Amino acid sequence: MIRGASLRGFTRLVEELGGDPVEFARRFAIPLRALVSDDELVPITGHDAMLDAAARDLRCPDFGLRLARGQDIGILGRLAPAIEASSTVAEALECASRFLFVHSPALSIAVEPDPRGRREVVALTYRKDPRESPYSPQAMELGIGLFHGVAAALVGGVRGLRSVELPHQPLSPVSRYTGFFGADVRFGSPAGALRVERRLLDREFSSGDAAVRRLAVDHLARHHTDPEDRVATHARRALIETVGIAPPAIGHIARLLAMHPRTLQRRLAAESTGFGEILEDVRRDLALRYITTTDLPLGQVAAMAGFADQSGLSHAVRRWRGASPSEVRRRARGTS
Repeated sequence: MIRGASLRGFTRLVEELGGDPVEFARRFAIPLRALVSDDELVPITGHDAMLDAAARDLRCPDFGLRLARGQDIGILGRLAPAIEASSTVAEALECASRFLFVHSPALSIAVEPDPRGRREVVALTYRKDPRESPYSPQAMELGIGLFHGVAAALVGGVRGLRSVELPHQPLSPVSRYTGFFGADVRFGSPAGALRVERRLLDREFSSGDAAVRRLAVDHLARHHTDPEDRVATHARRALIETVGIAPPAIGHIARLLAMHPRTLQRRLAAESTGFGEILEDVRRDLALRYITTTDLPLGQVAAMAGFADQSGLSHAVRRWRGASPSEVRRRARGTS
């Protein structure tokens, strides 16, 4: 999932381009409330697919960059005050890396060695977990564009930015990217990243306030549990990797997690969920991902999502979306 704040400005931009934001939201089963509420949770696959479709259908290849231009650190909600009150860039990045799951568990940022081997340079990487959602060029450009904008706002411009790295090939003229970032942009890279001079990490913030930061971090730690600490997260990932390959039985998943099935059941119950609920979520997410983002035959989709046959898939999709798999696929592509 991802917070609806990521869609801040989506309605205005789509309307400026002559489109209907409500129609896009309905095509991808995005709650209409997410178009006006920052805290509404949105499935990240649908969120990203909607961005790609809007760019394609509205003939706006720089859609993600335009959306990023209209956003700021405020979209991060309760994480924003903790970042703004940090004393240095390094401290802000550590805080953002630790708590970005509050915005979306599928996203992560990190400080990594320079992929081009320069010792005086580090890579500020921005990634989406491929187990949770397919790669989206527009969502990547939105994320990197926002990352750059927030950094520039906090330190008064990103002096020391060596290059911007994007995993995909250019969607717009290269001049559009260099104009946006004010730096060289390289394509086909292993990960989305801002390559910056290492000394930038020591830059101090004029807004730094240790007391405010401590209160903000304490609040985040008390009220939000890191998904990496949840058994449900590990069970979900084990199911994602095995559904369609091995029987989705609790005993099999418990063995993969090195625990007894009853222990797994108890620990999931303590997290207010259960094995059947997680399996249903995984099957739904995988099935809808394959239906809306690939051309795979529906029989193959059924097998890959762990259904016994295509009729089982059809029954489940009608329950989730109120339409047949073929109709869901047509709607996602904006075809009749």
